[in-house]
Amino acid sequence: MEKKAENRREFIQKSARLSLVLALGGVGGFALTKTTKDEWVWQIDPFKCTQCGRCESDCVLAPSAVKCIHAYDLCGYCDLCGGYFKPDANELSTAGENQLCPTAAIERKFIEEPYFEYIINEDLCIGCAKCVEGCTSFGNGSFHLQIMHNICLNCNECSIARVCPSDAISRVKSNEAYKVKGDFTTNT
Repeated sequence: MEKKAENRREFIQKSARLSLVLALGGVGGFALTKTTKDEWVWQIDPFKCTQCGRCESDCVLAPSAVKCIHAYDLCGYCDLCGGYFKPDANELSTAGENQLCPTAAIERKFIEEPYFEYIINEDLCIGCAKCVEGCTSFGNGSFHLQIMHNICLNCNECSIARVCPSDAISRVKSNEAYKVKGDFTTNT
């Protein structure tokens, strides 16, 4: 018996079916591994952080994966914000020489007299902690640092955690990440 040779169309159809089966199997396998294993991520405990500045300089990424976040529930929306203004500011204006942040990552937005809202621009934040230190020293501590998991490489051994003088950085399950001052629930 002579075996009939496949024509080009049949060969392409079989190849396409096989590729589809392999792709679906791969996606299914990937989804299964994602749902069955616990993923661990790095997190900063804002209650332990001493604003040492090492998050900016010791992260393997430049700029750092650590960013300032704002716990709006704690904020007093003050006209004189210790996290926004330098302690020796000439006046309460948005001029660069009056701002504590070296990259102007904090936007000051007027709400009504005497209240202002402070918004962090994550793209400009370098994780230096100057605003966090100012807010903690002269305010209610509504600014704090956190590792952004969408940026972080999730290194097996975090270079910042190794040098953190207050042991504020630890591994936690991803569903327990983003501890925030003022809100003791999990944020994702």
